[in-house]
Order: sequence, then structure tokens, then C-alpha cells
Amino acid sequence: MYRTKDGLMYLSAACRWAVKHQLISSNPFEGMAQEMPRYRYQVDPQANAFSEEERERIIQAFQGDGRKGVNYRHYAPLVEFLFLVGCRPSEAVGLQWKHVPENCDFVSFESSIVQIGNQRIRSQGSKNNRTRRVAVSARVQMLLRSMKPENPNPEDLVFTSRDGGSINYRNFARRAWTNIVDPIKPDTTPYSCRDTFITTQLIKGVPSGVIAKWCDTSTQIIDSSYADKLKLSQLRPHD
Repeated sequence: MYRTKDGLMYLSAACRWAVKHQLISSNPFEGMAQEMPRYRYQVDPQANAFSEEERERIIQAFQGDGRKGVNYRHYAPLVEFLFLVGCRPSEAVGLQWKHVPENCDFVSFESSIVQIGNQRIRSQGSKNNRTRRVAVSARVQMLLRSMKPENPNPEDLVFTSRDGGSINYRNFARRAWTNIVDPIKPDTTPYSCRDTFITTQLIKGVPSGVIAKWCDTSTQIIDSSYADKLKLSQLRPHD
């Protein structure tokens, strides 16, 4: 659906230009993209988490993507990091090696890379204008150690595009994510990795106050938006 909607938007823009220059009398594509069905995250603000089994299938699918030509194996470390840290995608895309200590036992989220139009811009602080230092699990520590160059440039990005530049999140979400993840669970976005992390930690009994600090959110948001049906379906009352 991403590609169809994009195509309609581009056609509409082209026809709008043609109408302006009196090449055609009307734009037959005007408004068609907006009339397409909306995604789940647009109509339902509740968390859309994966189960742990689905999480591992997705990570393995990225790792094992061996298609000739275009494949998305390069993005497997980013996806695993998003699932196991719970940060916002823009924070992972903007992470630099200066934010990761030598032993990789924590990361500091001090800025992010956001896309405005066709430009990617570094924004200081988080969405809530805060910085935070987050301890990571042994699995994430191993992941970062496996990726870290021997003498990394502190300004270099941890997660890059295939050409070594910053990741175009929009393209990643519409191409890599939909191609790999939709066959496993459709109608999700990379932001569902954050939903999954928060929901999984809740299921495992981590207090919402701790999760809120890890993820730069509030306990109120966690309790209202992330204690979703996946969590509730796996919890049982005590006798």
C-alpha cells in the first residue's frame, strides 16, 4: 500500500503542475491518496507489539535475507537494536560511536536524525528535549561489540545506509520493513519495535517507572498505551 499511495501522490503532484501550466484542464488524481485505507497506527493509537517469537522471526528474516540484487541483510543489526533497546527509530538512526563506551555496556541518547522533506537533520535531545544514558542487555552489548570498528571515528554513525551515510528512515520503513516484516505480521512500522520492547518488559515484571526512564516516556503513557492486549493476554490473575 505504501507504493500505491506514493504513486498516487507523485501523479497528483505532476498533474497539479500540468494544470498550473495549462497543459491539462483538471487533476484526476487529486485527493486519491488521502482516500486510501489508513494504517492501523493511524486509526488506533494503542501499541502494536510483536510477540517474542515474532520478534525473533523478524530479526532472523533480516539476517537471512539472501535475495540476489536488493536484499536488506545490512539492516539486521538496526532491527535487533530497535527491538532490544526500545528507543525511537530516529534515536537509533542518529546514534554515533561517541555515544557508546569502549565496552559497549550502555548507550547515551543525546540526539536524533529526523527527516524533514527530503533532508535528514540532526536534532539535539530527544522528542521530549532530554538526554539519557541507558544500560543495555548482554545481547545488545555483544551486538555493538561485533559492529564496532577497531578505532571508530567518534562522529561516525553506528547504523548506516548501505552507502555508509545516514539511513533514510522513510525508505527503510516503506521498503525494507514492509518487504521483510509484512509476510510475518502486516500493518506494522519500525516503531512497533519500541512497542514490543515496552510490552515485553511489562510482561516480565519490570516496573513501568523503570521502563519510562529507559524509553523517555511516562508511566501514564505506558499504562494507557502500552499495556495492550498482547500483554493482557499473557498475564494471569493470582489465586
